[in-house]
Amino acid sequence: MENLIALLIAAPLLGAVVLLCGGRRLDAVGHWIGTALAATSFVIGIVLFADMLGKNAEHRAISQYLFSWIPVGSFQADVSFQLDQLSMTFVLLITGVGSLIHLYSVGYMEHDERRRRFFGYLNLFLAAMLLLVLADNYLLLYVGWEGVGLASYLLIGFWQHKPSAATAAKKAFLVNRVGDMGLSIAIMVMFTTFGTFAFGPVFDSVGKTGEGKLTAIGLLLLLAACGKSAQVPLQSWLGDAMEGPTPVSALIHAATMVTAGVYLIVRSGAIFNAAPDAQLVVTVVGAVTLLFGAIVGCAKDDIKKALAGSTMSQIGYMVLAAGLGPIGYVFAIMHLVTHGFFKAGLFLGAGSVMHGMNDEVDMRKYGGLRTYMPVTFVTFGLGYLAIIGFPGLSGFFSKDKIIEAAFAKGGTEGWILGGAALLGAAITAFYMTRVMIMTFFGEKRWQPDTEGHEPHPHESPRSMTIPMIVLAFGSVFAGGLFSIGDSFVHWLEPVTGHSEGNSPVSALTVTLATMVLLVVGAGIAYAQYGRRPVPVVAPRGSLLTRAARRDLLQDDFNHVVLVRGGEHLTRSLVYVDHTLVDGVVNGTAASMGGLSGRLRKLQNGYARSYAVSMFGGAAILIAATLLMRAV
Repeated sequence: MENLIALLIAAPLLGAVVLLCGGRRLDAVGHWIGTALAATSFVIGIVLFADMLGKNAEHRAISQYLFSWIPVGSFQADVSFQLDQLSMTFVLLITGVGSLIHLYSVGYMEHDERRRRFFGYLNLFLAAMLLLVLADNYLLLYVGWEGVGLASYLLIGFWQHKPSAATAAKKAFLVNRVGDMGLSIAIMVMFTTFGTFAFGPVFDSVGKTGEGKLTAIGLLLLLAACGKSAQVPLQSWLGDAMEGPTPVSALIHAATMVTAGVYLIVRSGAIFNAAPDAQLVVTVVGAVTLLFGAIVGCAKDDIKKALAGSTMSQIGYMVLAAGLGPIGYVFAIMHLVTHGFFKAGLFLGAGSVMHGMNDEVDMRKYGGLRTYMPVTFVTFGLGYLAIIGFPGLSGFFSKDKIIEAAFAKGGTEGWILGGAALLGAAITAFYMTRVMIMTFFGEKRWQPDTEGHEPHPHESPRSMTIPMIVLAFGSVFAGGLFSIGDSFVHWLEPVTGHSEGNSPVSALTVTLATMVLLVVGAGIAYAQYGRRPVPVVAPRGSLLTRAARRDLLQDDFNHVVLVRGGEHLTRSLVYVDHTLVDGVVNGTAASMGGLSGRLRKLQNGYARSYAVSMFGGAAILIAATLLMRAV
């Protein structure tokens, strides 16, 4: 079975090569080739999963060595893969949801003349993401990490004829490069400390290493995670990335790529467990981001950007759980998987709405769409209920577990983190109810465009609705299945470890508090948007609303601190270079030139001048000799 691991990556990688190099002759069938190879990888994953279930929990991990990539003395970098319960979870999520999104894209991108290239990029992304989660060492993980960044750049800027898309792609690439530097430096520090990149030897050597160095490695890994997973302070790119086609938003910015940071933290759990200060920073980043993204999502009228704020917030929950250590690792991954179902379904639902509304994204120009798009309404509605944590649906089981784990941290820290998670649940209910009401309820508010064409909302084709229905089933049932007999906990525990912790708040109390806040948040949204007509033009709003519309001034902060600060730093360095460095060099050259010019005047070509010089020199020597004798 271990020989099949490489085929998981090879299938979509082959699709990328064929579609990107095959030329226009494949335009008619390229989308089906890409979809078939994504589905092939999913089928291989199912086969490996079935084989894994037939083994004891302690013997389920398998590995595949391909070749030694860079064997130079003690520097040994291998291309080898590791498939255990954690990586298998990601394999099934990536290939399963990825295959559904490929199928959805067949209909969504039907009229795009570059559809073949789009599917080639999707296949490239799947291959890179699978390499990231299957690598058995940090250096190979880094290759997948960078491959994911490249594919994300290509897909966000796919419609590069739009300046906004090209700018968003560059912004995502640059912000992620900041995080990538953290991962590259962490890998360097690991090699100098442990003499290896491989997961096993690194984790086995953690107990022999000083806490300070482990803290540094942990913080560098967290920086990398913040970039890929859009966590504070590297979150500014995610909202702009919605310029890409909607299937990209569903695959990369909801279900898979943005969860790579969570995978990195959980996979590196042995390092973080031995570095409590780094763990504390992880929880703070997660708590701040879950509130930050939720507040931003409350003020967005663009349906995709509202969901982007939601994504940022939900990944904040996962990072918070991952920072709790063995108490929360399992629940971070559990919420990651359930979120993959309902958030991918929500994004695909948003794409279906846009498909029927002439690509309009402003929710203030929707209204009453439930009667025109019944399948989209039902599937989107189930995703909505799942994300707000409605009892019995997937989000209810996974998010409540994170809140319980936060309180189980204990002490003041536990109360603060648990309180932040509860507040985030209330805000989630508010902004998602707002999205639901503004899109599907009330009176129609759409208007003719500048050319006089009025939208005619209609249901999407089956190639789009079938993936939405499948994801809706996952939104409803996945969390419950994972919770039966703590099956998901037992599944991941051999890899991540697990401890219950001693929570000062009972599970029933957390559930009741969450339900009360859910009702309050949804009730406020209904009172504000459901009981009165939604204006087509957004009102000015409060100071907080205006700040949230501008992403809580994150771009303004980056511009003032980083862009302008960088400009001033660059100008200062140029000034120092010109005045000090070049000044010393040029001054020395000018001095030598002046001195040589003066010395050159002594060689004027007149014999009488040379005779006088010789006479003067002789006179000086005689005088000096006589003076020395007299002394």
